[in-house]
Amino acid sequence: MKKLSVKLGIVFFFIIFGLETFMFFFLHSALVDSRVKEEIYALQTRGNSHRAILEMHFDTPTLNHVALMESEADTDVVITDASNKILASSAESQHFYKYFKKQPTSLPRQGRILEENWRKKPFISTVTPIKTDEQVIGYVYMFQDTESVQTLIKRLNDHFLLAGLILVILTFIIIILLSKALTKPLIEMKEATSKISKGNFLVTLPKTGDDELGDLGKSIELLAKELNYLTRERNDFLASISHELRTPLTYIKGYADIVLKRKLSEEENQKYLHIILDETKRLSDLIKDLFELAKIDKNQFVIQKQKINLGEFLAKIDQKLSPAFGEKNMTLHIFCPEDANLFADPLRLEQIIFNLLDNSIKYSPEGARTDLIVSRKKHKVQITISDNGKGIPEEDIPYIFNRFYRVDKSRTRSLGGTGLGLAIVRDLVHAHGGTIEVKSKENSGTEFNLIFRG
Repeated sequence: MKKLSVKLGIVFFFIIFGLETFMFFFLHSALVDSRVKEEIYALQTRGNSHRAILEMHFDTPTLNHVALMESEADTDVVITDASNKILASSAESQHFYKYFKKQPTSLPRQGRILEENWRKKPFISTVTPIKTDEQVIGYVYMFQDTESVQTLIKRLNDHFLLAGLILVILTFIIIILLSKALTKPLIEMKEATSKISKGNFLVTLPKTGDDELGDLGKSIELLAKELNYLTRERNDFLASISHELRTPLTYIKGYADIVLKRKLSEEENQKYLHIILDETKRLSDLIKDLFELAKIDKNQFVIQKQKINLGEFLAKIDQKLSPAFGEKNMTLHIFCPEDANLFADPLRLEQIIFNLLDNSIKYSPEGARTDLIVSRKKHKVQITISDNGKGIPEEDIPYIFNRFYRVDKSRTRSLGGTGLGLAIVRDLVHAHGGTIEVKSKENSGTEFNLIFRG
């Protein structure tokens, strides 16, 4: 009972068998009732035929002729006068006489059924009045042995039983094939998920169509690809973290050993201590960014949106960053409509813009220009940050939001970046329900478009 195919087969079998049994019972009952009614109707019709003849010739030769005709048939007839005295009979049977004890009254011309209980009684019977000038002159009693009816029903039962057995066998075969057809792709999916759980993400599943099983198979394949990608990303991420942490720690340890073990001049001491301080700051920034990403990944931070006047908000950012731009003789130009508002978390939005403007400062030459433009498009607010710096090669653009990805790896240490800034920016923008787009051309500058719901 552990296999799904067996369970499905048993469930399907009992459901279909139950439906078939109900339908067979209903059909059998309907056919039996129909056949019995046909027999009774035929018996009554035969009595009416005799009545029609006897109404024209109610004499002894005719009575004997009718009785003789029925003696050779499967039915019997008894003809009586108006007082139920027997005038002619096709057979002698004591079972007939109980129907003559009580004289029929108010009989319709088509007659009446006297007995229709074919299961318990030896005969089914009908009675039809014989009339002349609207006066009843006699009665025609028709009898049929119920054994013949039961024989007919028995043949019908045998046919039903044979058909039922054939149908059950066919149903059983169909259910086996159907359950196997249904469970085969499920078994393959189970094997695929077992491979995935063991770290084998290169799984493929046969196409089963556009139904729910097909959708499930596609979802499992997509899951395997995503897990494969995430595993590679995790390994790369861990390798990058290891490298990024090891490098400043190596610098700190090495220069600390030099300061402690060697007798250095004051000038050299200050030089090495500044290097240790710079590497400590780099390590602190890296750990801070890692904590930010961990919070974002675990949804442990809350975006507290409020209405922000972008003009005033960006003026404060300009004030904070103007010294950094001034050091490289760069200029920051902000264009923002006076009525521009945005529902966002001010601290997180500041973090987003700070990171992007910091990249403009790092990757632009002295005297470069950076523009920050706010515009409205229908129900959306777009913040564009563009510069005329060194730009990003086209082949690197799809990867710049990956963690620890750097376009210019040779200048990493001199620029002081952690390689996590754009990853944090992207995740914070998505947390606001927004999107981020990038356009860049090498040696021509870079443009970031932040699009938020207004």
